[in-house]
Amino acid sequence: MREIVVFSGSAHHGLAEQICADLGVDLSPVEISRFSNDCLQAQLQANCRQRDVYIVQPLVPPTQEHLMELLMMIDAARGASAAQITAVMPHYAYARSDKKDSSRISLGGRLVADLLSTAGAHRVLTMALHAPQVHGFFSVPVDHLTAIGVLAEHFRERDLTDTVVVSPDLGNAKTATQFARLLGLPVAAGSKQRLADDTVVIDAIVGDVAGRRAIVLDDEIATGGSIVELLDRLQQFGCTGAAVACTHGLFTGKAVERLRNHPFITEMVTTDTVPRPADWPELQVRSVAGLFAEAISRIHAGESVSSLFDGVDPSHAPPQPKLPF
Repeated sequence: MREIVVFSGSAHHGLAEQICADLGVDLSPVEISRFSNDCLQAQLQANCRQRDVYIVQPLVPPTQEHLMELLMMIDAARGASAAQITAVMPHYAYARSDKKDSSRISLGGRLVADLLSTAGAHRVLTMALHAPQVHGFFSVPVDHLTAIGVLAEHFRERDLTDTVVVSPDLGNAKTATQFARLLGLPVAAGSKQRLADDTVVIDAIVGDVAGRRAIVLDDEIATGGSIVELLDRLQQFGCTGAAVACTHGLFTGKAVERLRNHPFITEMVTTDTVPRPADWPELQVRSVAGLFAEAISRIHAGESVSSLFDGVDPSHAPPQPKLPF
């Protein structure tokens, strides 16, 4: 593994250290500095010449700062004659800007993908993109990991009698169905309409939740508005309680206040694709560092990454039960 060099931006140093520990390599230092005119500069403190370089940086708040750090580090690696540069982005925040649903609106997901390749990235390694079409925005290869196996393993330790998996919306129902298959559970979904970035309306639950406990599965929780709205509907439809699971637990704004002591939530579990909130010690966090380390090892060796998820990822799984809607 001598030819692998791993760097980390300032977004999530802890995850990068754990990935390196699983790989058995040292995390190489980076110096991020700022000029008097507020411009950033990145200097990589390890030899990159003809090395396989991996730069770990999820796009978390302050998102624009962390994006510029990542672009600068990629550019520095290219200038240092790296053989291959992989942007390891456990959370690709701009995936939510994936469609032209209003006049004269920007497509941030595609623009940032173009910036990454222009800076010099040869490959992107990410997890749980908000929408599948974002994969197609990139002009370089993308390895897209999933955390549903890690989250399912957490719930296998629980009593799942009279439990149903619930997706907050129909768009996420395919992933929720795959998650439910891993646990041998039925699935339901909310019928959601988004009115604003932090305002949604869920007017119906499709599927049987009466008298059952729910496991609510989402790819990302930011302000928590969608989850609170869904919990209100689940109560109305006779659900008895809910555990909440997500891949990207951003918990911005009033999310911790909304969710931490919510009387209907029995537990909250997320992964470490983003840093955990400091003011929520009860939050259950499952690590995906091992998945990223294995993916990096396979990329370096020229082996299949998708085979990591045989039987887990919907692209490789056996035939699934039909959705109830």
